[in-house]
Amino acid sequence: MTRPLPGTGASVGTSGGRSVVVDRPEGVAGGAGLGFNGGQLLALALAGCLANDLRYAAPDPLDPRLDAVRVHVDVDVEEGRVTGARVRFEGVGDGAQGLAELVRTALAGSTVLAAVRGGLPVQVLPG
Repeated sequence: MTRPLPGTGASVGTSGGRSVVVDRPEGVAGGAGLGFNGGQLLALALAGCLANDLRYAAPDPLDPRLDAVRVHVDVDVEEGRVTGARVRFEGVGDGAQGLAELVRTALAGSTVLAAVRGGLPVQVLPG
């Protein structure tokens, strides 16, 4: 759920007792740059889900090798619409034996990645 952040033009999104500020860049459609925009949140959702999925795929979710892995997601935006994304796993190179298989498993089991790739249907309900 989101609700307006009074006096700012931004919104506060809440889920599961946690909150995040959602806004537009400063000077864009009344935005003040107080929080993430939608495209940034989508990129973070993909990256966060994949980072979690690496832990699910690992025999030991606290394997210290996973602490070195960074998941980068860049989204392409054209005419106000996200048109694509690129995912890159940093820290899975030669010195990280076995991590490439965990990445493959994470990619195969990622719920957010599967939803985006599949173009999930969105139903808009009244009130």
